[in-house]
Amino acid sequence: MENNWEPVIGLEVHVQLNTNSKLFSGAPNKFGGAANSQASLIDLGYPGTLPVVNEEAIEMALKLGIALDGDIPEQTVFARKNYFYPDLPKGYQISQFDEPIISGGFLKIEANGKEKKINLTRAHLEEDAGKSIHLPNEGLTGLDLNRAGTPLIEVVSEPEIKNATEAVAFMRALRELVRHLEICDGNMQEGSFRCDANISVKQKEHNKLGTKVEIKNLNSFKFVENAINFEIARQINRLENGGEITQETRLYEEKTGETKTMRTKEDENDYRYFPDPDLLPVKIDSSKLKVIRNTAIELPLNKRKRFAVDLGLNQAQIDTLLNDPALTCFFEESIRHSGLSPKLSANWVTGEIMKYFREENINISQTRVDLDSFIKILKLIEIDKCTQNDAKRIFKMIWDDEVSVEEAIKRTLSGKEKFSDENLKAIVKKVLGDHPKQVEQYLAGKKKVFGFLVGQVMKASVGKADPKRVGKMIEDELGG
Repeated sequence: MENNWEPVIGLEVHVQLNTNSKLFSGAPNKFGGAANSQASLIDLGYPGTLPVVNEEAIEMALKLGIALDGDIPEQTVFARKNYFYPDLPKGYQISQFDEPIISGGFLKIEANGKEKKINLTRAHLEEDAGKSIHLPNEGLTGLDLNRAGTPLIEVVSEPEIKNATEAVAFMRALRELVRHLEICDGNMQEGSFRCDANISVKQKEHNKLGTKVEIKNLNSFKFVENAINFEIARQINRLENGGEITQETRLYEEKTGETKTMRTKEDENDYRYFPDPDLLPVKIDSSKLKVIRNTAIELPLNKRKRFAVDLGLNQAQIDTLLNDPALTCFFEESIRHSGLSPKLSANWVTGEIMKYFREENINISQTRVDLDSFIKILKLIEIDKCTQNDAKRIFKMIWDDEVSVEEAIKRTLSGKEKFSDENLKAIVKKVLGDHPKQVEQYLAGKKKVFGFLVGQVMKASVGKADPKRVGKMIEDELGG
């Protein structure tokens, strides 16, 4: 029965670094471009070419190592990982083995309403392989080697993940972290953040682990969840029916929701790791490491807790803000020195601003309402100088017409000052006198008619009165 089995899961997450150039060459490191237009002779392993370590990639790895609380050595060594695959032109991959740049460390996740610490084996630097392009209509496979040599950090977890939910939580937490560290864009569709999942099942009463199966290149959270759940069920079903699990590499098929055999899984010995003779050990600069430590960011999980506890934001708002580091920064800057209410700012950033971004498929870097203008608009709301609707009109005017915030405020609020308390009170009294039935209903306890009365006053003022002022005056006139 399924209840007698316990899944054991470890993840190998490939984090593509957003350096300007590749790990060992000066070729551009960017997505897209014509096939094979961004691969240098070094990336292709031409005879006589020599790799040179990208210093920027080292610094990014150190940032991640500090954030993960990993052990950083005095020196790190690159090794050759030997295997043959068509998209690996050198016949080996430059990676790291027994002297990685990060050892140990951990990542905290939130899953099923609980916080859990997932320990890490290591995180090491390596170059990416190229990409095979299958052309089924022609019966051919092409090679695009633009990706060859792209710098990766492979984050390897201990086999402490118990189910697909925890696996997805680990992926989400790591993606959020590397994006906030500004070392990876986390774009899973483009392959810059993907994972291999190692899965086995064992009987709960036994300590002996089952045979491990690796599922390669999972590039969406949904695929991670579906692939792990399918593989766990497949292994349990096979074992309960007297079969055995073969150590192998499998692929997840999106259309069927199943995993399929790709190749027999290699062991570490099969890769014949040895130090790359073309690359000297990399000494870690202690002074640079100190600078990185001193400028370390607030971890996203800690920021989440602070936003919830200290600022009173809800989970949906926090998720929206933390999904984009630049949006997080915009929000925090809006409240840092302005005295602006965090809840008001969060409501607007995750509501009104995100509405415009979704409509135009843009992000905060392309906003047409700058931070200062945004603060000025919300300050008017806080001091009751304009309504939420007025503020939205001001925002839209700046966005659409590209006028200054001052001009937008002037156009929107012009004439509202003529509604003195005396004039507004006269309008309120007239409305109450014209609707005795609704007044009677309100006084009898039917509070819903209050909105009707407010609406009538707003209509009489041609929408230029402040609804809050109107509501207060009606309450005063009717005795609270």
